[in-house]
Parts: sequence; C-alpha cells; structure tokens
Amino acid sequence: LPLDCFCRDNVCKLKLCFPSPVSLQVANETLHTDRPNLPECFQLSVLSWLPSIYLWAVSPVYLFYLKRNNKGYIMMSIMNRFKTVFGLLLWIVCWADLFYTFHELRLSLFPPIPFPSLLVISPSLPSQLLATFLIQFERLRGVQSSGVLFIFWFLSVLCAIVPFRSKILQASSQLRFTTFYFYFGMVVCELILCCFNEKPPLFSNVVTDPNPCPESTAGFLSKLTFWWFTSLAIKGYKMPLQAKDLWSLNHRDTSKVMVPKLLKEWEKEQAKSLSSQAAYSKPPQLTTNHTAGGGGESSPEEVEVLLSNQKSAPRQPSFLRALIKAFGPYFLIGSAYKLLQDIITFVNPQLLRLLIAFTKQKGVPDWWGYALAIAMFFTALLQTLILHHQFQYCFVTGMNVRTAVIGAIYRKSLVITNAAKRSSTVGEIVNLMSVDAQRFMDLTTFLNMLWSAPLQIMLALYFLWQNLGPSVLAGVAVMIMLIPFNAVIAMKTRAYQVEQMQYKDARIKLMNEILNGIKVLKLYAWENSFKEKVLAIRQKELSVLRKTAYLGALSTMAWTSAPFLVALTTFAVYVTVDENNVLDAEKAFVSLSLFNILRFPLNMLPQVISSMVQASVSLKRVQSFLSHDELDPDSVDRKSSATGKVKRSSKVRTCTMLLSSYSPVSVGINVMVPQGSLLAVVGHVGCGKSSLISALLGEMEKVEGDVSIRGSVAYVPQQAWIQNATLRDNILFGRPYNEQKYRCVLDACALTPDLQVLPGGDMTEIGEKGINLSGGQRQRVSLARALYSDAEVYLLDDPLSAVDAHVSKHIFDNLIGPEGVLKGKTRILVTHGISFLPQVDNIMVMVDGRVSEMGSYQELLKQNGAFAEFLRNYSLDDIVEEDEATGTHFSLLSSYNSAKKMVELVSWLCVILFFSMLLQRIYSKMRNCSLTIQRRHSETQEKKKPPEVEKLIQAETAETGRVKTKVYLEYAKAVGPLLSVLICFLYGCQSAASIGANVWLSQWTNDASSNQTQENVHMRVGVYAALGIAQGILVMISSFTLAMGNIGAARKLHFNLLENKVHTPQSFFDTTPIGRIINRFSKDIYVIDEALPATVLMFLGTFFVSLSTMIVIVSSTPIFAVVIAPLAFVYIFVQRFYVATSRQLKRLESVSRSPIYSHFSETITGSSVIRAYGRHNAFVLMSDMKVDENQKSYFPGIVSNRWLGVRIEFIGNCIVLFAALFAVTGKENLNPGLVGLSVSYALQVTMSLNWMVRMTSDLENNIVAVERVKEYSETKTEAPWEVEDKKPSSEWPMQGNVEFNDYSVRYREGLDLVLKNITLKVKGGEKIGIVGRTGAGKSSMTLCLFRLLEAAAGEITIDDVKIAEIGLHDLRSKLTIIPQEPVLFSGTLRMNLDPFEKYTDEDVWKALEHSHLQKFVSNQPAKLELECSEGGENLSVGQRQLVCLARALLRKTRILILDEATAAIDLETDDLIQSTIRTQFEDCTVFTIAHRLNTIMDYTRVLVLDKGQIAEFDSPTNLLSQRGIFYGMAKDAGLAQ
Repeated sequence: LPLDCFCRDNVCKLKLCFPSPVSLQVANETLHTDRPNLPECFQLSVLSWLPSIYLWAVSPVYLFYLKRNNKGYIMMSIMNRFKTVFGLLLWIVCWADLFYTFHELRLSLFPPIPFPSLLVISPSLPSQLLATFLIQFERLRGVQSSGVLFIFWFLSVLCAIVPFRSKILQASSQLRFTTFYFYFGMVVCELILCCFNEKPPLFSNVVTDPNPCPESTAGFLSKLTFWWFTSLAIKGYKMPLQAKDLWSLNHRDTSKVMVPKLLKEWEKEQAKSLSSQAAYSKPPQLTTNHTAGGGGESSPEEVEVLLSNQKSAPRQPSFLRALIKAFGPYFLIGSAYKLLQDIITFVNPQLLRLLIAFTKQKGVPDWWGYALAIAMFFTALLQTLILHHQFQYCFVTGMNVRTAVIGAIYRKSLVITNAAKRSSTVGEIVNLMSVDAQRFMDLTTFLNMLWSAPLQIMLALYFLWQNLGPSVLAGVAVMIMLIPFNAVIAMKTRAYQVEQMQYKDARIKLMNEILNGIKVLKLYAWENSFKEKVLAIRQKELSVLRKTAYLGALSTMAWTSAPFLVALTTFAVYVTVDENNVLDAEKAFVSLSLFNILRFPLNMLPQVISSMVQASVSLKRVQSFLSHDELDPDSVDRKSSATGKVKRSSKVRTCTMLLSSYSPVSVGINVMVPQGSLLAVVGHVGCGKSSLISALLGEMEKVEGDVSIRGSVAYVPQQAWIQNATLRDNILFGRPYNEQKYRCVLDACALTPDLQVLPGGDMTEIGEKGINLSGGQRQRVSLARALYSDAEVYLLDDPLSAVDAHVSKHIFDNLIGPEGVLKGKTRILVTHGISFLPQVDNIMVMVDGRVSEMGSYQELLKQNGAFAEFLRNYSLDDIVEEDEATGTHFSLLSSYNSAKKMVELVSWLCVILFFSMLLQRIYSKMRNCSLTIQRRHSETQEKKKPPEVEKLIQAETAETGRVKTKVYLEYAKAVGPLLSVLICFLYGCQSAASIGANVWLSQWTNDASSNQTQENVHMRVGVYAALGIAQGILVMISSFTLAMGNIGAARKLHFNLLENKVHTPQSFFDTTPIGRIINRFSKDIYVIDEALPATVLMFLGTFFVSLSTMIVIVSSTPIFAVVIAPLAFVYIFVQRFYVATSRQLKRLESVSRSPIYSHFSETITGSSVIRAYGRHNAFVLMSDMKVDENQKSYFPGIVSNRWLGVRIEFIGNCIVLFAALFAVTGKENLNPGLVGLSVSYALQVTMSLNWMVRMTSDLENNIVAVERVKEYSETKTEAPWEVEDKKPSSEWPMQGNVEFNDYSVRYREGLDLVLKNITLKVKGGEKIGIVGRTGAGKSSMTLCLFRLLEAAAGEITIDDVKIAEIGLHDLRSKLTIIPQEPVLFSGTLRMNLDPFEKYTDEDVWKALEHSHLQKFVSNQPAKLELECSEGGENLSVGQRQLVCLARALLRKTRILILDEATAAIDLETDDLIQSTIRTQFEDCTVFTIAHRLNTIMDYTRVLVLDKGQIAEFDSPTNLLSQRGIFYGMAKDAGLAQ
C-alpha cells in the first residue's frame, strides 16, 4: 500500500509538471471552475518546502553576518519568551505529526497521502528548530527586529493558507486537522510577534544619544516601508522643523568614519603612484635644476623635455579608484536591489497581455480577472519597495561620498604649500567643496543606470521580439540611430560644462575679492568698474548656458519621441510586411507598455552620461587639488626642550628658501638664536623678514641646509588672524581656561581697558576677520593668544606696527622686552621700529634675502656698516614717534641735518631713551584707566551697542512655512508673464497630441475584431505618425521657450542681486559674514541657473502626464471617477505632510551649509597660525562637526523622499488595481482596445504621480533660492551715486575748503553718537593732523567725508557744496584716501591702479616713480601687466601700501585723507613716502590721522578729538604752549619737555 501511494503521488507530480490529457481533470478542478483548488500533492510538496528552502539558503550568510556584527546583548523579554515557546511548540507539533504518520503506516491503514506527509514534516522539523535557535542567537547579538525570520514566517503563513482552505473544504483526519490548525495559528502568532521590536541592546549608543535616529531601532516592516520616518513627518506638518528636532547622524555616516575611510584608500593610491614614479624621475635632479644660479628660468623647460622623452608616463594616483574602494561595497547592495527591480518590471506587461486576452474570451471564470488584477497590484507593490530601498542605498552612498570629499579637501587645504595655495584661490576651493562634491553626490544616485539601462533595453527587446517578431528590428534601428545623436549632444554638453565651470569659478573668485575689498571700492568709487567685470563674466556664462539649453531642448525632444518613433516604425513595419500580421489590442498595448518601460532607460542613459561627464570634470579638479604638494613636516627639526639642556633654541644653517616657484627669497642664511634670548630682525620692505619667520614655521620650500626649533612655537603674524568666535575663545585658542593666567595675559597685552568698552566683555563675539576690532586690538588679541599658549619659542612678525605709541611701549616693556613676561623665552621679533633695538640681545639685518649683519646693538654700531648708517639717519626720529606705526610722518630730521649734531645725538641716544621710557611708564600708569576701544574705521558696528545685543553676526535665518505665492509670481515675472502662459499652453498641446495618438492606436486595434485591417492600414499609420511627430515638435518648442524664459529670469535675478550689493551700505557688510553673501552668488545662483529650470521642466511634464492618464482612464471606464476622489484625498494628504517637512529640511540644510564654507575660508587665511600652534586636528574636528550638522538635515531629506515614494506609489498601484478591476467588471461592454489603453496608462501613472510630488517639493525647495536671492536683492541701499540736478562741476573742488557745521553722526539707528556737534573750518591747502586717544572718533571723521557714515545732524560742505546733496560717486571720486589696510585685487597691476583706464601709461609710470615702485615694477618681465594674485598676496604688505600711494598720486584730488597709512613700512621707505606726500600734495588739503606725533608737528593745525568732540584745534606750537591734551601726548612721545 505505501508503494502504491508513492506511485500515485509521483503520477500526481508528473501531471502537474507536464500537462497532458491525463492532467485535464486536475486543470478543470484548478482553473476552469468557480471554486478553484490546488492539487493536494502540490500543496504538500512545493508549498511546504518553499519556506524551509528559503531559511536554509539564507542562514549561512545571515549567521556569518551576525557573527561579524555584534550590537550588544538584549535582555530576555516577555515577547522573546513567547517567540521561543511558540517555536518549540511548532517543533513539537511537527514531531507529533511525524509520529502519527508512522503510527498510520504501522497500522497499515490507508492514509490519504502518507509519503508526502513525510516530505512535509521532514523540512519543517529542522527548520522550526533553526528558527528557534535564530530567535535566541539574534537576541544575544543585539538584533531588535529580524527581516530573515519575518520573511520565513510570512512565507510559512502564505504557503499554509491554501492547505488551510483545502482542509476546511474537505474535512480529513481529525488529529491531522487539529495539528494543522494548531500549526497555522502559531505560525500566524510568530508572524505577528515578528512585526514588533525588541528593546535596544544594553550599553548601546542609542541609549546615550539624546535624539537618536529611529532607523537603527526600527523594526523590519518599519524599515521596509520607511514608517520610522513618520514621526518626523507629523512633527514637520504640525510646526516648522528646527535644528533641535533633527536626529543625530548614524555613526557610520559621520565624518569621523567616512573621511578616514576615503583618505586611507587615497593614501594607498598615492603610495602606489610614488613607487611607480620612482623609476621615472629623481627629485634631487629637479631641485638642483631649480637652484642653478641665475639660470632658474630655463630649468622647468629642461624638466619638461626630460619628462616628455620618457616612453610612458608614470601612473597617476586615481581618486576614482579610491572612491570605488571606499564606497563600492555598500553601493553594490543597492545595485543588487536594482537588478531585482529590473526583472520584476517586466512582469506587469505579461500580466496585461493575459488581462487583455481574458477580456476577449467568453465564459471564463471571473476570478481569473480578479487574480490578474491583484497580481498586477502586488507586483507593482513589490517593485515599489525594492526600488526605494535601492535608492536609499544609492543616496546614502552619495551623502557619504560628499562628507568624505569635503573632509579630504579641508584636510588637504591645511597642509598645501604656498605655491599650491596660489594656484587654487579660496573661491575655487570653496567651489570644490560646494559644487563638485555635490556632483559626486548627484551621480551616485543614478550610477546604476549605466548597467541597468542596457539590461532593461535588452529585456524589453526580447519580449517585444516574442510579441511582434522581426519587425522589432526596425525599432532597434531607430534606437541605434538615436545613440550617435545623443552622444554628440552629450559631448557638446560636456565641453560647455567645463567652460561654464571656468566662468563660474572666475565670477565667484571676483565676487569674493569684491566683497573682501568692498570698503576700498566704495572709498575709491570703483564699484562700477568691478560690477562691469562681473557682468562681463556673467554674460559669457549665460551664453554658454543658452547653448546648453538649446542642446537640452533637442535631447528632451529625442527622449520624448524615442519610444514613440520606435513604436511607430515597429507597428508600421509589422502591418505592412505581411498581410497576415494583424495589430490587435494584445500586441499593440503590451508592446506599448514595453515601449514605456523602454522610455525610462532611454531617457536616463543620456542624463547619466552627462552627469558622469560633469562628475568627471569635478573628479579631475578634486584629484588635481588633492595631488598638490604638501608642506614638508620634517623641513623644520622640532625637538622638545625637555630632552636635556639645550643651549640653542632655534637655528637656521646655510638655508636657501623658495617661496613657491619664484626665485629664492632667502639665500644662504646662517642664524643661531640662543635659548631665552631676544633677536630683532630688521631690514627694508621685501627683504625677506617675514619669509624668515615662515621658514622657521616650515611654511617655505627648503632647498638646502636645515632649520631646527627646540620646543613649542607661538606665532604672531604681521596681519593678525582673528576667528569668528568670542574674544576669549580667540585668546584661549582651544586651551583650558585659567582665570589668573588669563587676567595676567590681558594686562600684559593692554586689553583690559578694551573689555570694559566691548558690549559683552571678553564674551563679545568677534566678526569675520575681526571686523569689530581695530587694527591695534586685533594685533593685541593675536599677541595675547601667543602669550596664553605658553610656548618656548615666540616668532613675532612686526606685531607692534599696528598699535599706538604708548600701547607699543607698554607691550614691549610688559611682554616682549627684557623685563617682560616673556623673559627667559626665545623671541624672534621682526620690527620696523628702532627705539626698542638697544634693549634686544641681538639684531639681524637683512638685505635682499641675505643676512647682511648680525650682532648686538653696540657691536653693530661699532662695525659702522649699513645698520649704523641707517640708525644714525632714523634713530632720533623713531624715539620721538613710537606709534601705531601707521601715521604718515614728515621727518623731524630737517631740524638736525648737520653732521656735527649727528654725533651729539648718537651719544645722547641712551639718555633720551631712558627718560622717555621712564616718562612712558609713569604716563601709562596714570592713563591706563582711560584707555578705551580703538574703533577700526571701516566697521560700522564698532559703536557701543545696547548691552542686550551681544551677537554681532546674527545667525542666518531660515524662512518657515510655505513658500509664499509671491515668490512664484516673482519668478514668473522674471521669466515673463506672457511667456509663462505660452509655456503652459504648449505643454497642454503636447499632452493632447500624445493622448490623440494613443486613442487612435486603440481604434486601430479594434479593426482586428471587425476584420477591416487591410482597408485602412495606410490611413491608420499616417494619422498615428502625424500625431506623434506633432507631439515631438511641440515638446521641442516648449523646451526651447522654457529654457529661454529661465535664462532670462536667471540674468535678471543675478543682475538685481549684484546691483543691490554694490549699492548696499558698508554697515551691511560689517554685520553679514562674507560666506553668507557668497552663498547667494554661488549655490543659489547655481540653483536658479541649472537646477530650477530642470525642475520646472520635469514638473510640467509629470503634471500633464498625470492629468492625461486620469482623462484616459475615466473616459474608458467612467466608474473609475468614483475612486479618484478618495485617492486624490490621500494623495494630497500625503503630499502636504511631505512638502511641509521636506521644504523645512531643505531650508535647514541650506542654512547649515554656509558655516562649512565660512569656517573653511577662515581656516585657509589662518592656516599658518593654525599650523604654528599645532591646532590642525582641532580645526579638522570643527569642520567635521559642521559637515555632520549639515548632513543631519540632509539625511532626513533623503528618507522623506523614500517615505513619500512608497506611499504615493501605493496610490499609483491602487489606480492600476482599480483600472484592472473595473476592466474586469465591465468586461462585457468594453472592447480590448479600451482595456489596453486604460491599463497601460495606469501602469505608467505611478512614476508620474511620484515625480509630480517630488517635483512640487523640489520646486518649492529650489524656489527657496529665488527667495534667498530676492531677500538680498532688496536690502536697504545707500544714497544714489549720481544726482543729476545737483551734479558739481568737473573742476570741483577748486580750493579744497572743508567745513563741518554742527555735525553729528552715529554708526547705526538706535546707537549713541560717535561725533557730537563738530564745527570747524579748514581752508584749502591746509594740512590738518587728527589725533586723539583710541575711540575718540578719528576714523569716523574721515568716513563722514566719504559719507560711508551719513549725518545724524548738521552738514559738511566742501567748496560751498553740501556733500549730503550730491551723488556718492561725484563726492568720492573727488577725494582720495590712503587706507589703513592696503587692499589689492587679482588682476594686473595697471588695473589695480586705474580700473577705468582713465590715465595714460606715462601717468601710471610717473605715479609708480613717485611712490618708489618704479624699480620693482620695471624689473618684472610683465611690467605694468604684472599679475597680482588674490589679495595681492605676491607682493609684500609694504609694497601693497606703496601701490595704494601710487593710486592716490594718480587720482591727485584736492583733498587727501591719510589713515595710518604707513603701517607696514620700514623707516627709510616711510621717509620717502612722507617726502613724496609733502612735495606731490603741496597744494592739497591733507587730513592725517596720526599716531606718530612727529609726522604732524609741521602741519598747519592739529585737531584733538576726545569722546567724539573737539577738545583742541590749533597749530602744534600753540597747542604745546596751552599744555592741554596734545601737550600730554607730545610729552608722552618725548616731543615736549
């Protein structure tokens, strides 16, 4: 009997597998009945084995994964106990079933099917045991929710449903019936329990994190449907999200993990490259070429020739390879999902074919149709879930790539050489961070399409071949013809892309400089010239954009028309080749749905290729930046002084230094500085003093010799570098706070009085570049930072040049000098002031990069060399004027120019010095309490603010709530109202043509049923072609029109932004970080130029596709209209949730992006300081934190798209379900053509609906850029540049009379007055010195003349013209200022002197001659066309100051204002400048803000300001005799007895 049973079972299997006449009965039972049922043997074999096969197949991999990933240990919970108990009970049930079967066999009863029963039990037994083991093992490894077991239980339930139904229908053995019920019930319970989460494992970071990302603790189902995001979506819908609402970043996505991962691979690449290069070139040969005497110029060419002779170039390090190795494995998981999704995509067209066949057949059971409809729904649902998980993996990879690339660029920028820094400006590197890193991110999203698109095309063609036979080849031919067309477009686009990036870089670089030097532009009235330069670059950029847009329109037409053209040619060939070929609904609409599948890969492929093209450009840029030379960390030998007693603290032995690729700046230097000594370095401008300091810091390229420094280093640069942080943070610079030490440092640096005036004391926030501190305060903060660092070696690069005389004396005595806090430390002081030289241990005199003399003060005097000569000329001068080394001075030497007196003076030198120091100390103690803040004139908010306002730079605000309709209208207005209407109309027409073509096709297929196929074939093909071609042409026209409108809008918006920014008052720039303004010009304009047009195009496209789908389905099955309302409600509901959250996330992401770039540009400018103090790692950490903060708002943004996609596509899948169900219910009244039309449209609506919401959101997100640009285009502007009816004559001012009449001014509304009721008259040609303590209002007074500050009361008249009534440019172009800080712009030297090209070359050379630059410029090969780098970095500070003097000489106006204009100049050059000013500006009215009193002792009158009021105003002689404030200052400076 068992044998008989076994045979019977095998026959049953055969019947199932090989349909034959024998199996007809089974088929009738299964298919052709209204109560279908599966054969029992199938139920007991296939259905029972399926879950077990799955579990045993997955287990090895899963167990290996669990072994590798231990998240901690989860305590045994009640739920876990239940799971385990149920598992064991199931195992017992299986045993019971098995024993019962044996019992039946032993009794020799005739069981229903005993042998298959063994088959059932045998897999279930071990499987249940394995499942129970996994439940416990997962708990021990910290798994909160198991996907593997969920799928196992789900399959078990699914496979048990059919047997369960069968057992109910045919009641069988009582015990087996009971055990199966019991089995089924417990499997369902296991499935339900599996949907819930366990508690987090013990000691996991989820417990410690205040706001952890719920993804890590989410259950399998929650992860599958992205349900874990819902809480944030609800929160975002209720109220606008804020930064504090965002989850922490997953640990694996942080910079801490990602950046080292990429750098590790990149270092491996570089190591491989170096090993391969070793065979090709030997660095020592190159360096000898470099320094070969004077023949330096020819060496690079020789090297080039040598290299070009090599057979094959050495292997370059590949950044791409590093990226692939670092991020490839994670990305591959996404690729696996993509493969699965591609295969599932082709199931629905096959189901559609069956559905159309079903509607044709009469008398078939209805459940067939319903089963097909439900199968279509579930296929689409599965496809949705897989697709979005693929996207999630790709987007997270993209995010990780961006994090890693930004981190790598930041780390690199801290260690690149000076030469490399010159080749990449700040603007360019910021672009690498913002645009190029973004491009990598965009590409990873669709990178899978590279292999997926060809796969989808091949599968589609295979199914089409099955459907239509060889006619498909005609369609393939059309596709192949379109490939070169798309390729040409892609290549062209690539070329334009590169060109556009260059223009963009140039524009951002120029904007960066304009914003950095905006004050100078305003003072010189040069805004127009620079505005025109920006607009010229912008014009080129837009013309490239226009060409790209034309190509884009062509490519849009190609991909819209491609599927149609393929369909047209295929159908036309199919019906004309053979008369027997009939195009029926089944063939036409299955083919059409396959062509629609084809559309996605066909249109994505060119996009991915162009995206790859852009990314390849970015890749090269990033790779070349990361391949730049780095500073050699071993160029300076640093040994701690702790290792025994070291006598020499710093030495430089026969060392030749290069500043990038220029000629050597320091040659053959030999210096040895004993520990604890003070060395002064003196010399002319540009002789290599600062370069020596740079060499000691390891900032220069060392050609030969060695440099060693023992112990830690503190560095004070010539131009103080201040962070955008509190004053205290700037001083502590990352070191722990020690109250006593801190107070001592403040006193030594004379900062204590300043704190009383700053609104928040030492917790006052300092603006970018220290803009709310004066030059002197910045320098003292820089000194305080050095002192607090408590280093062993102090490198001081001219720190006393920017402070007042008494402060300078205070700092030298209390800090640097032999009695200062730093005594016993090694100090190297670069200085131009010589009154301190007698007190230093050694003096080193530098000339042209070499040491000319070295020794103590007395030794050098005895040697009677260049230094002694220099000293004799300038010593007296300097004693009397120790200062903030910036006032202009007329030498007092005229009174002492006889040689006899010289000898006396030198002998009296020490006596005078001693007395002046004594007086100084007494004076500084008396005056200490009266020291107030010295305001830097350029910054409007230095005015004391109300105490409650402590933040100078307000946090960037993020708009909240919906984007106002006004913003859309503003954009539509920029595009053009008529054009906007026309674009919508064209899109409508294009959709109408598309519907027309498909309806026509539906009619054509109905010919098959009425046998009229041959009669109308030509007419059918002709009309179909005409409608399709019309659609293609309309697409092209609408794309063209849209592109033109967008470019017009981009031009207007950028122009308005630029126009507003050059008209914005100075105060705006003082309170707004440059990074924030640059962000508007780079990222936001990029969005308006490139992202917004693409979004608008996609939005209009998807909107009209979705609309036409609804029209088609409703017209074919009107009952569908009933479902539209609820579906639309759910759709809008989900959309509102999504858009509210997504928009705010995008805004938060925008706001958190600026600090990354602000901090980055700040870091680049202060990189040498950061390196000197060894703060490299701290700054890297700070940057990483800012990037992570930014990604914290980006990550939920990605997930919100997935969350939306799953829900919206579910609605789309419901549309498919209802379209199919209504087609089944209305089967009797519908023809196959309409069913095909309706369902094929429904199948493609899912994607459109999804994209439509996405585009609605993207449109809102991208229109934010318009909102942000608009915000900065509407800031308050200053007075007009020209007032036509009040224009002064071209000769004005003739005399140069200046009159202040009861004049008062304040920095901003609501602040105190800085100048109060000033009344004075100055006659033309008078020389006025302006003096006063810090904060007396000296600088404010000069700013008033230029109207950088507008009057609060009173007026200023110049030659009887009220300056408040005339245009700003008319005023400013008639005044000249030599500002405190020399600002140069990148461009030629000539452009820097004369941007409007008003003067001849002869005039320019004359100005250079008078400013003592002629020799320097004529020695340059390019002469006047000498390229100045960004900020004039390739000139020394002194040379830059001389260029500013040359500007003043060129303008030669009647009124000259000098603002501490000789800060960074040695005494000799200063003397030359003074004589130049005296001779060249003899007839002019001169206002000098003086700190060196001796420079103004021969002036006509001196104005003494005190607390914003005139304290004294008379000739210097009279003022001295009055013994007032001026007398006190003169006495202090040793100019009066």
